[in-house]
Amino acid sequence: MKIKQQASERHVLAITVDNEAGILAKIAGLFTARGYNIDSLTVADISENHATSRITIVTQGPPAVIDQIHAQLERLVPVHKVVDLTEAGPHVERELALIKVSGTGEKRVEALRVADVFRAKVVDTSTSSFIFELTGTPEKIDSFIAIMRELGLVEVGRTGIVGMTRGPEGA
Repeated sequence: MKIKQQASERHVLAITVDNEAGILAKIAGLFTARGYNIDSLTVADISENHATSRITIVTQGPPAVIDQIHAQLERLVPVHKVVDLTEAGPHVERELALIKVSGTGEKRVEALRVADVFRAKVVDTSTSSFIFELTGTPEKIDSFIAIMRELGLVEVGRTGIVGMTRGPEGA
């Protein structure tokens, strides 16, 4: 007898927490202990008095697993709110990347031309390399990196995804 596996879905979770030592370790530990993978993780202070932070986690799993993750996160004491942006409806996701490309001659000119098409900003340059700053969807950044591989990609640094629901209401 074959057991039908549920399809894995990608979800973006926005978690509001107390800004205190160890909270990120607790949340990461929750994922690790249950064998859940974190595809992307960002954390930032979001309050004027530095008391609250927002953690954005991108993870994958069947609906039942996502529901379980959501419920377990809400049970953690320093967690104020968990919003599944994917379930909440239309939302915006962005990521920032720094991409270093080395090259001279035609490859250098082509790298600049492609960067212009992608609206990447040159944030550092030398006679033999560039560092581009690119903001956009993960897919846009992946596409830019794929092209730069052919033109002399040296190094990539990515921030991870941040997301926000569309419209006037907060998450």
